[in-house]
Amino acid sequence: MSTLYTRSSNQNRFFFAAIICRLLYMPSPPYRGLTVTELRKFIPKSWKRHIPQTRDETSVPVALFKSLGHFISQGRLSEAFRTFSLLLPRHQSGSHELVLQSAASLLSTCVELNEFVPGQHIHARCISSGLEFDPVLVPKLVTFYSAFNLLHEAQTITESSDFNHTLPWNVLIGSYVRNKRFVEAVSAYKRMMSKGIRPDDFTYPSVLKACGALLDFASGRVVHGSVEVSPYRGSLYVCNALISMYTRFGNVDIARRLFDMMSERDAVSWNTLIKCYASQGKWEEALEFFDRMSLSGVEATVVTWNTLAGVLLQTGEYVKALSFVAKMRNHNVSLDSVAMINGLKACSQIGALRWGREFHCLAIRSCKARIDNVGNSLITMYSRCGDLNHAFIVFQQMEGNDLSTWNSIISGFAHNERSEETCFLLKEMMLAGFHPNHVTLVSILALCARVANLPHGRELHCYILRRQSCFKDGLILWNSLVDMYAKSGNIIAAKRMFESMSKRDKVTYTSLIDGYGMVGEGEVALAWFKEMIRSGMEPDHVTMVAVLSACSHSGLVHEGERQFKKMQYVFGILPRLEHYSCMVDLYCRAGLLVNARDIIRRMPYEPSRAMCATLIIACLIHGNKDIGEWAADLLWEMEPVKLGHYLLIADMYTVTGSWSKLEEVKRLMSVRVAHEFATLGSSSINQEQSSDEERLVEVG
Repeated sequence: MSTLYTRSSNQNRFFFAAIICRLLYMPSPPYRGLTVTELRKFIPKSWKRHIPQTRDETSVPVALFKSLGHFISQGRLSEAFRTFSLLLPRHQSGSHELVLQSAASLLSTCVELNEFVPGQHIHARCISSGLEFDPVLVPKLVTFYSAFNLLHEAQTITESSDFNHTLPWNVLIGSYVRNKRFVEAVSAYKRMMSKGIRPDDFTYPSVLKACGALLDFASGRVVHGSVEVSPYRGSLYVCNALISMYTRFGNVDIARRLFDMMSERDAVSWNTLIKCYASQGKWEEALEFFDRMSLSGVEATVVTWNTLAGVLLQTGEYVKALSFVAKMRNHNVSLDSVAMINGLKACSQIGALRWGREFHCLAIRSCKARIDNVGNSLITMYSRCGDLNHAFIVFQQMEGNDLSTWNSIISGFAHNERSEETCFLLKEMMLAGFHPNHVTLVSILALCARVANLPHGRELHCYILRRQSCFKDGLILWNSLVDMYAKSGNIIAAKRMFESMSKRDKVTYTSLIDGYGMVGEGEVALAWFKEMIRSGMEPDHVTMVAVLSACSHSGLVHEGERQFKKMQYVFGILPRLEHYSCMVDLYCRAGLLVNARDIIRRMPYEPSRAMCATLIIACLIHGNKDIGEWAADLLWEMEPVKLGHYLLIADMYTVTGSWSKLEEVKRLMSVRVAHEFATLGSSSINQEQSSDEERLVEVG
């Protein structure tokens, strides 16, 4: 008989434990990757039987157990393992519980110290000793493997054990959710229920979060039904999870009903419902609940304020978002980095440079200016407000610029149509070891489209083609290429780019429609618009601007009127100022000046200066003095900001013989010209002084 089988059963267990440890960690290919669960299949069942209980001295196991606890508390893991090796052979009679507690403590310590290999060693010892599925160890083993994201092992232990308790299932489901494996989380919950294990107030929040993330309304309703017949229907955490799930589903009525039924509410409850209302655009209800939250004694935290400000930003309510962030300081709420970023984003969108500078000062005082996201938001804010000098200063002051920081400064200069500086920064970024991503390229391609820089756009196209594998899924990048070629006048290249794309969206079609409209191919633009509708895509307000503009450039008056009505009554798009501007341009180009004037009078917006200027030019061309003078008066009341507008008004008043008005225009024009010359002179002097100071700094 072999040596293995001549050993006693007790010796065999420990001999096999040693074999398991050697197999797990041997570097040779045949054994690499074997898991403890797989090795367990080869252990004879007879070896897993508990050793017959014999009387033993209790003093030695107790002393070893105390020593093990002492070593663990001091972080001396190797001594703790040696002590456990001495204690393990004594897992008999009264020592059995001590061994289990020791193994559980060691597994917890391995998780805390991020020690995976020793934890597997403990598991191997437990397998050979027949302790693996003990109720004390199962939750610890599941927690151990979950901590190292080995969820397959955690699942195998959970489902193979006869320990019908929620604890290991809660750990497993929570780990799936934490790793965003929501489908597996819901499946594990269903398997747990099929085993007859009743969920508790730790199970429900995790599985409800998974249902919300998956937008799985059916499973969510089933879990909700289980909650209603459980003892946890009044649990604060479970109710919060239910409200959050229905918020993700967009079902504000059920969320509100659950909120009203809660006997206890915390800041999370209020935050979730406020966010639900705000995301649905129900500002009155969101603000009402925000006020009710303060009256109920629950203090609005910075998270509450940030939630409401963030949703306001997402829905384009930039002024309200900025107002909300500003109010935080009045309520003695300390602004964190998220609040500052929200405030800076709002400033970027509305050009509030003064407020942006205040946020910058606050970020410096609170030592948040060097946080990457805050610094990037500062660069964006200054560049969108036209202050590129300060944007570049912030960029230079940031330590260890990453790709997102480079993208912020490049996008800022591109937004201000500074082509040379943008190209220079792109080269500097690449010299610094960073490769442009789709964000970098989209911002530069947009610049090429605006300034019609076709050669540079082609260079970028070649760069993208050479690295096509990196950008194959970037639809926004390919849309930018179509837009660049279209706006640069190369409509054939735009169409070729469009046809080479395997996936298209409404932005792709809009760019092509706009391109054909710009070159006067209105009929072709409308044909592509019809093709877009046939493909199942609904147009948005940007698409309709492109369609109406194409009709205007091609003189398709009746088609333009038809599309304007269709936009409202078929597609359900409310006309914006830019749509009315397209209709005014359409009528002015066709000489239908009365129609253009009526559009301006009827629309629910204040006319823009450009709209009035377009009508004045058309009246000068077609000799319509009455409407021309009306448009000139309208533009005059707006206090023109461009000298070209003064000249248009003066020409119109000359034609109509309004000499008194003409004299007033000439007087204000002379004041404006003198002011601009004075500003130009002072700015050049300041530039010379600053350059002299820079030279002095360099010399000194």
